[in-house]
Amino acid sequence: MISSFFSKAKPIHFAVISVILLLAFTLAKVFMANISGNFVAILKQLLLFGVVLLSVFVFDFVTSKNNLTKKNSYRILFFTLFMIMVPQTFLNSSILIANLFVLLALRRIISLRSQKEMKKKLFDAAFWISLATLLFFWSSLFYVLIFAALFLFRITDIKNWIIPLIGVLTVAVIVASVLIATGYDISNYVTSIDYDISLDFTNLNSGQIIIASTIILSYFVWSLFYYVRNIKNKAKSLKPSYFLILIATLLAAIIIIISPIKTGAEFIFLFAPLSIVLTNYIEVSSEKWFKEVLIWILIITPFISLVL
Repeated sequence: MISSFFSKAKPIHFAVISVILLLAFTLAKVFMANISGNFVAILKQLLLFGVVLLSVFVFDFVTSKNNLTKKNSYRILFFTLFMIMVPQTFLNSSILIANLFVLLALRRIISLRSQKEMKKKLFDAAFWISLATLLFFWSSLFYVLIFAALFLFRITDIKNWIIPLIGVLTVAVIVASVLIATGYDISNYVTSIDYDISLDFTNLNSGQIIIASTIILSYFVWSLFYYVRNIKNKAKSLKPSYFLILIATLLAAIIIIISPIKTGAEFIFLFAPLSIVLTNYIEVSSEKWFKEVLIWILIITPFISLVL
């Protein structure tokens, strides 16, 4: 049974996940992207697949290190299945890398719970989100997480509230320096950034994306209701971290809604926090058959989408 196999955290799970991701990534590139067969193009795709794998490892580290789920592999299973359900996430390299930077920032933000090396962690978090913003502007919404963490972890020293701004300025100075050194017009760079907001979902009007988004939305609503209700039962020291995941989930949903060019790739920002939320629900579900059904729906959805 799938639920039993992933109920404990084991090294073999990473091997299984890696193989599944490699297969899905390859199929997405072959059938959904026009990739040339030269050495440089293949190397680029291998590097992008490395970004995908690294995202899974960083996500698993964040959740296990901060006790956001119990010791199982449901979280990486769901994270992987969500990406496979929306293979467009493999096609946009900028958003793929931006999501990795957001995960690295999330790692530093949640670790503020220890109240150690706060200035370094705040700087790093702002730095990573700033890099993500360079690749996809609306990643900037995750700056909210930094200040939410300062509030939830009751970090009141005004110096700590200024540190994230220094992280942002550092990236801005580096970018400006590179542009000047290469002779690129800074004003042209600024105007090239896509700040637009769009509520036009026409591009998502395909059978595959409609089915996947419907399933994801259903899991989102179902598990989020339980997650919010269950936060009060968590240890006092862990509650802020769980609230941060809730905020990250809502921010990701906003990004999906307002993203200027909707291709489906923007869904990737939702997958990590939603996987944590869903895992928390699965962990307390006493019905094994229900767990199996929930997981198998995620597994067979991509195949149904291909047939339609």
